[in-house]
Parts: sequence; structure tokens; C-alpha cells
Amino acid sequence: MGTFSLEPEQRAWCAELRALAADRLAPLAEKSEPGRINRPLVAELGRLGLLERLFTSGALDLCLLRESLASVCTEAETALALQGLGAHPIHAHGSPAVRERWIPEVGAGRAVAAFALSEPGAGSDAAALTLEARPDGADGWRLTGEKCWISNAPEADVYTVFARTTLGAGARGVTAFAVPADRPGLTGEHLDMISPHPIGTLAFDGVPVTRDDVLGEVDAGFRVAMGTLNLFRPSVGAFAVGMAQAALDATLAHTAEREAFGAPLKELQTVAHQVADMSVHVESARLMVYAAACAYDEGDPEVPRRAAAAKLVATEAAQRVVDAAVQLHGARALRRGHVLEHLYREVRAPRIYEGASEVQRAIIARELYKGRQKQKESA
Repeated sequence: MGTFSLEPEQRAWCAELRALAADRLAPLAEKSEPGRINRPLVAELGRLGLLERLFTSGALDLCLLRESLASVCTEAETALALQGLGAHPIHAHGSPAVRERWIPEVGAGRAVAAFALSEPGAGSDAAALTLEARPDGADGWRLTGEKCWISNAPEADVYTVFARTTLGAGARGVTAFAVPADRPGLTGEHLDMISPHPIGTLAFDGVPVTRDDVLGEVDAGFRVAMGTLNLFRPSVGAFAVGMAQAALDATLAHTAEREAFGAPLKELQTVAHQVADMSVHVESARLMVYAAACAYDEGDPEVPRRAAAAKLVATEAAQRVVDAAVQLHGARALRRGHVLEHLYREVRAPRIYEGASEVQRAIIARELYKGRQKQKESA
């Protein structure tokens, strides 16, 4: 596949995904309770084989999957993405026993996973986390502290938890653990957020973990976190592109049919130019996302910069496109139940989670200067 085009088979798969989302997933999403895990929806994603794709697909396929679902059913896209984010570290870094325990269950939609990195005082600066893993015997630790803004918390069945095993070591003193929800001392609460998917807090009161629960290596958990985010950041961009495409599609239909001043809205030059700009934003963001995903699949050393750029461009573009769509629709777009009312609420969060836009800019700049330094040293 070329970087800037999709093969016919890929286009056909995307169309199939959109049809499945409309026929099988959207009806289940409509029955969901805001702020709670929709387990029937997760189970259906498993039955359709889409969750298993999280563990067998490359970054580009993950982007195509997320974009296609998001353009029809954001709830299904988010349920799938959260499973991937929470379980990828287990799949990539867990022991054989931990993988065997959780990956088949997550892939089948019988177990729900969550990625527990952020804390009340450590959001954008993830290396500053303070959840402490205190030594407990020769082969274990006790986790003490809090996590906050955790998607799927506190209802998930297993958490990928990042805790500090070495004090004062910054990013080099963090370890990742797979922590089942039934471990003693682990509790949590729901948070009432503007976005309808489940988000909550977790409290760790001496939660026991052992070396069998470690994902990767002790004190190397930050690498696990960043590797996971490098994979998923382009696909966050794909989620945003899917929402932007849905907003553009709704706007094309509305402006072609709605009349004002004796003619369809599309005949007004100001409207036509806005729609053209919306289309350019969607397409340019999509190309950035596909390029970053291809770079990841090809092992490009510039993945951190390109993944950050894809997420930044796509999420910011989606915000502009959805906002423009609301403006062109007028008050009807703000009525509960309208597709744009839903997208307007959904589109805001991706500019914050998995690294806010400001963090993506910092990553891009850091990687650019790092590349310049390498060039100087090799000259």
C-alpha cells in the first residue's frame, strides 16, 4: 500500500466495518447508560472478531478500524479503543501466564481492560506519577496511592497500572503491572464527565502485586507506557478523523437540502467555501494519520514525532470541522439526540487525553531538536 492511498481491499473492509457499526453496534450503543461500561456492546465487538484485531493488526489497520467505527458509532469505537489501550501492554509485555489469563478474555469481549497512568497531580507530566510500589517481601510490592481520569474505571476487570518502584528516579523508576480488579485494597469511583464513556478514579490501599504481574521490566514501565501511546496516538487521530467525516457528511446533506434566501445553502459562496475548508481539514488530517501509522508499521525511528503530529493535527482539525458543522446547522445541531450534538461533546476530549495538544507540540519540538543534534554529531 502506498502511503497516500488505500488498496481496494482496505476500502472494502472499511465499508464492511461501517455497515457492521450501523447494523450491529449502533443499536446496542443506543441502550447504553452514560458513564458506564456497555458490556453487551463490548461482547458484540468480541463476537464480530474486532477486539481480536487489536492484537493482530498493525498501526494502519488499527487506524482504519477506529476511523470506520467512529464515523458511524463513536460508542463502539471508544469501547474498542479502550480495550486496546488497556490490554496492549499485557499482550506486548506480559508473562505467558498473564497473557493467557487476560488476552483471550479481552479479545472475546468477556473481560474489560483499562490503562491506568494519569494521577490527580500527574497528567501531562506522566513521569511525575507518585503511586508508590513499596517492597513487600523478596518478590512483591504493595501499591499505595491514587489514579484519576482512568477510562473504564472503576468497572474494568484488569488494569495496566504504572507505579513508582524507585523514588527520585523520574521516568526511570516506574514499573508497569497487570492488576486484576479483585485484588484486595483496590477501590474506585465514577466521575461525571461531559463525554459519555466511563471514566473514574482508583484508590490503592496496599494492593499486592508480584513479579508475575510485572509488564516488561522493573523500573522500565515508562518505556511500556510510551510504546503503547506511540501505537495508539495515530489511531486517536483516526478516531478524530472519523468524527470529522461524520460531521462533514451531515453538513453536505443539510446544506444541499436546507433553503435560505430562496436557494439551497450550498449555493451561498460563504457556505460552499466553509464546506470546502472542512473537507480539506478532514483529508489533510487523514493523510497525516495514515502516514504516521505506516511509519510505525515500517519501524521508522521518527515514530514519536510523527505519532504526536498525527494526533495533534487530527484532533485539532476535528474540533474545527465539528464546530463549523454546528454553525452551519444552527440551533437544531444543539438539540439532544442530534448527531452533531453528540459529536460536539465527543470531539473535545481527544485534544486532552493520551497527551494534550500542548504535550504533542512539546514532543514534536523535542524530537526535531534531537534529530538536529544527531545530524551535527554525524557531520
